[in-house]
Amino acid sequence: MKKLTKTGLSAALLAATIWLPLQAHAGLFDDDEARKALLDLRAKVEAMRTELNARIDTKSDKTSTLDMIAQNEQLQQQISQLRGQIEVLANDIANTQKRQKDFYVDLDARLRKLEPREVTIDGKTSQVDPGEQRSYEAATKLFTGGDYKAAATALQEFVQRYPGSSYAPNAQYWLGNSYFAQRDCKSAIAAQLVVLKNYADSPKAPDAMLNIASCQTELKDKAAKKTLQDLIKQYPDSTAAETAKQRLSAK
Repeated sequence: MKKLTKTGLSAALLAATIWLPLQAHAGLFDDDEARKALLDLRAKVEAMRTELNARIDTKSDKTSTLDMIAQNEQLQQQISQLRGQIEVLANDIANTQKRQKDFYVDLDARLRKLEPREVTIDGKTSQVDPGEQRSYEAATKLFTGGDYKAAATALQEFVQRYPGSSYAPNAQYWLGNSYFAQRDCKSAIAAQLVVLKNYADSPKAPDAMLNIASCQTELKDKAAKKTLQDLIKQYPDSTAAETAKQRLSAK
């Protein structure tokens, strides 16, 4: 608007510049000539104003168009940047979701490994923790592998760590056998007495008494005979009782 106003003023000044001399010399022309000259001047001024306004409008339109093109380019650049950011964020979200899924799958697998397992021990079904089972199996594997000293250490650690385990009676029994295999009869007797005291109902109890009798015989202890007799009396239907009978009859 300011440009239009200034242009209009310029046109008015131009018209005044042309018109004033003509007005000053109006007396030199007759009325018809003066009127004609004035009309021509007005026509020229009007034509100039129209042309100038047209140029201004054209320039304004061009300027607006250029501004719109520039703004459009800026918007396109911003849109491209936003699209790039969206792609990055989408990729990050996808990676995060994958990591979360992998994490939960791994966590679920770990939890499943920690869940109690159902096992059969001496004909009875029991629930045991995976770590507990692994510890017991590792200890007994040492025994079957002939490493009796390491087996004794592992089995001792097991019964101390898992005193209420379903494996505890067996672990205590094999602990006594580990000592007996090392010819440490005193320790073997002590270990098997724990089986009789704490796990008298265990299927390993009769075998523990037989092991005690074997150690007593090894030590030339006359109590071996009474131990065999007690074994037959307390566990008459056991395989260990049959072995005890055979040993007594052989004496």
